[in-house]
Amino acid sequence: MKDNFSTQSDSYARYRPTYPPEFFKYLYSLLPIKKHAWDCGTGNGQVAFELAKNFEQVFATDISQAQIDNAGQANNITYSVQPAEKTDFSDNFFDLIVVAQAIHWFDFDRFYAEVSRTAKANALLCVTGYGMIEVSKEIDDVVAYFYKNVIGSYWDAERKYIDENYKTIPFPFEELETPQFYNTLNWTAEHLIGYLNTWSAVKHFTKQNGYNPVDDLKPQIEKHWGDDEIKQIKFPILLRIGRIQTPM
Repeated sequence: MKDNFSTQSDSYARYRPTYPPEFFKYLYSLLPIKKHAWDCGTGNGQVAFELAKNFEQVFATDISQAQIDNAGQANNITYSVQPAEKTDFSDNFFDLIVVAQAIHWFDFDRFYAEVSRTAKANALLCVTGYGMIEVSKEIDDVVAYFYKNVIGSYWDAERKYIDENYKTIPFPFEELETPQFYNTLNWTAEHLIGYLNTWSAVKHFTKQNGYNPVDDLKPQIEKHWGDDEIKQIKFPILLRIGRIQTPM
């Protein structure tokens, strides 16, 4: 598993989008027992924090200590630095395992073996994330050009799985049909710029070229977005849910 997010982990916590309440409500409706949950690749802990409102105990792991240091806290969340593919959790322990915007970094076979080992029979694996931001045609076109033509070659190869809406990842579980969710938020242009600065390809570009390409993008966005203007933005939620029945 790669660690692209230890640097600027405070910005990640501040600017990355959350997940909509409707998504969690749907997820909980599939779970008769809510005792132990594992948020794998927890990042800033936003999913762990939400799960803690309904589960007795939440265990949240990440390979980045810096991310965990900026994660949301609750009495029933236990954070630890562990790789997704090898943990110290007990066998047959979890009712739910969630991976949010992270599974594309994992070794699929090894992670799925760990899922099967640590999950209870009939537990759920929820793989989720979010696609490209949607604001307006003008801004979407500017961001899309930046994404493909300016920093396109700086994305890690694993990014393709998000571009393909997680449809092409291996998923060796009994898959449930799921509805489409969107996360709708109200952002300023400053928030969008902050979000773009958390992209791993932006970090790679900056490291290799000695300057931040978002600085050149900012005036193009500001042509269509006033300083104090609040716009409604939308992220399509990527979602695959599988029932874990037998060890792999």
